[in-house]
Amino acid sequence: MGREIVSKENGRHAGAPVEGKQRHIILDALRGFALLGICLANYPEFSLYSFLEAEPREMFPTATIDYVVQWCLYILIDGKFYTIFSLLFGIGFSIILENNRKRGANGTLIFYRRMFLLFLIGLLHLLLIWSGDILMLYALVGMTLPLFLRCKDRTLLIWALVFLGLPVIIDYVCQFTGVYLSSNLVEWQWLLCDRFGITQENFAYWLRDARSYGDMHNFLLMGAVERMQEFVDGNRYFKVLGLFLIGFWLGRHRVFARLEEFRKILKTVCIAGLCLGLPLSAIYAWSAMQGKPFGFGTHSLFYFISVYLTSFGYISTFCLLYLHHKEWQWWKVMSYPGRMALTNYIGQSAIGVMIFYGVGLGLGADTGLVYGEIIAFAVFFLEIAFSAAWLRFYRFGPLEWFWRCLTYLRLFPLRKQERL
Repeated sequence: MGREIVSKENGRHAGAPVEGKQRHIILDALRGFALLGICLANYPEFSLYSFLEAEPREMFPTATIDYVVQWCLYILIDGKFYTIFSLLFGIGFSIILENNRKRGANGTLIFYRRMFLLFLIGLLHLLLIWSGDILMLYALVGMTLPLFLRCKDRTLLIWALVFLGLPVIIDYVCQFTGVYLSSNLVEWQWLLCDRFGITQENFAYWLRDARSYGDMHNFLLMGAVERMQEFVDGNRYFKVLGLFLIGFWLGRHRVFARLEEFRKILKTVCIAGLCLGLPLSAIYAWSAMQGKPFGFGTHSLFYFISVYLTSFGYISTFCLLYLHHKEWQWWKVMSYPGRMALTNYIGQSAIGVMIFYGVGLGLGADTGLVYGEIIAFAVFFLEIAFSAAWLRFYRFGPLEWFWRCLTYLRLFPLRKQERL
């Protein structure tokens, strides 16, 4: 997620993180914005609201407003911020590979070591904290990027479009043939449910009622298999790779550092993305709320034509606002959590566990959707305050520092006054 430079040390080239003055605030602020959307998207699952059947949802005092909030989430949030986050990962990956290669370091070796470490972080997150992890998939898919390092721009974008469109084709084929690629994973998931005593009746309440970490961990093990099923059913690996390649192209051309040159294109993308993407997202939301009445192939098509348009509309609007109002302090405020994206992403999970699961306050499955989203906003603002305070004294977030030290096999100074 960070950008890297290479310096001479002991007569050889070595990678090193970018210093604060070399960072582009637009990337950090956009990453912070993506973290807000991810928090809003994930907290219905942390609060266990997403696991509830229709009847208990309707018994909440907030049921009517929850219904409106759910529509808004599908239209404005669902899929959009994960798209932005994936693009930013692609940009970061391209900069790591290109900069290290140009400066003589073994950029590919550094990159693979970085991806392996990210995979381990994601695996621990998946198995020990929350079964909705995305980092492990990012690491595995990211390992394919060096294969595209020498591709021409046109080839890169063609591959990106192919990978983004492929899930629609696969879903239609599965719909018409009746072949479901995740059937073995579903069977494995319910075998684990039978082993741990997780049933259809207690599924939504298990994590709330868990009074020991052992009970919670049993659900996480089952949830890890369910997460693999979600990746397969959603063809998520193709979507992520397509977005990584677009981010790779953006990073290769340093678009984030040349926004003024792309002002006209940004305006076009902004108008098309929001004027077309948001109405189409309303159709996607209707399909989701009605249980995909035209089948999951058509629902996948609705996703394809709405989510990506809206996501690029968000990004271009964000960049245009930055060009018009660079003096806003809001950019600096949003950049704080963005500079510690890994720490804050894992932190959102840890806080969600402490608030909603039985090992913490146990508020899950008893909280209406609107209250869950208010809590998500509060968690994000807490992360802004924490990140601002932390970065006042330290160069990197704690997990970012750990990740960099292991990536480059050297100890970087963490405190700002330290010199190693």
